[in-house]
Amino acid sequence: MTNTDNGEATFWDHLEVLRWMLIRIIVVWTVLLIVGFAFIPWLFDHVIMAPTSNHFFLYRWLAALSSHFIPVPSDLVKPFHVSVINLKLASQFFLQCELAFWLAMLVSFPYIVFEIWRFICPALYKNEKRGVRFTFVLGTLLFYAGCTVGYGLVFPLTLRFLYTYQLSASISNQLSLESYMDNFLMLTFMMGIIFELPILSWLLSKLGFLHRSFFAKYRRHAIVVLLVVAAFITPSSDPFTLFAVFLPIYLLWELSAVLVKP
Repeated sequence: MTNTDNGEATFWDHLEVLRWMLIRIIVVWTVLLIVGFAFIPWLFDHVIMAPTSNHFFLYRWLAALSSHFIPVPSDLVKPFHVSVINLKLASQFFLQCELAFWLAMLVSFPYIVFEIWRFICPALYKNEKRGVRFTFVLGTLLFYAGCTVGYGLVFPLTLRFLYTYQLSASISNQLSLESYMDNFLMLTFMMGIIFELPILSWLLSKLGFLHRSFFAKYRRHAIVVLLVVAAFITPSSDPFTLFAVFLPIYLLWELSAVLVKP
């Protein structure tokens, strides 16, 4: 980097650093996109479509729980299989492109965060560096944890309830590829975003807008609101499914209370 006589970088120096940061991010993302495009068929069969059959790990765990006399609704342990059909000629090709895009974004996310951190780090004081580093690291971990909960818990339970729900016995359910993928991506990434709640609370606390007393005062109200949110995310009628979705969201509330200032 070229510096001025007083040792400070000019605006054009910062712009050059930003340009090379963006180039590195684009190169890494492009490589991952190309590799991901070739990897998508295997990923689609073994990961994305896994919740459509009885062999999915969540369904096997629920069956094991029911065999040990733990009250699991019978609808969650019945034989289950979803047949997904394609209605548009080019849907499968464009879906592979879309999934390669999101996979590249998901895998490159920690590297993108690292590059952003490296760019802004020189402008921060020592105490600010600790705060920003904490935000980036915890935010990344929480996002991946949320996506994992969305994929492994929320989406399968929602899929199972809605696919087996019948308004009339004369109507059979058929699931289109577009509908399946829209719900899969929405619920998975929505949970990743919801899991950023502790980071948002911590930032509001740093700005002086939020204190720990808020969580103690409104805990009962929060439980009701979070139950409504859980019911909206997975519109199931049984308490087991509702509680399974509610519990991780409520734990986020309690984690937020720990992170904010007393």
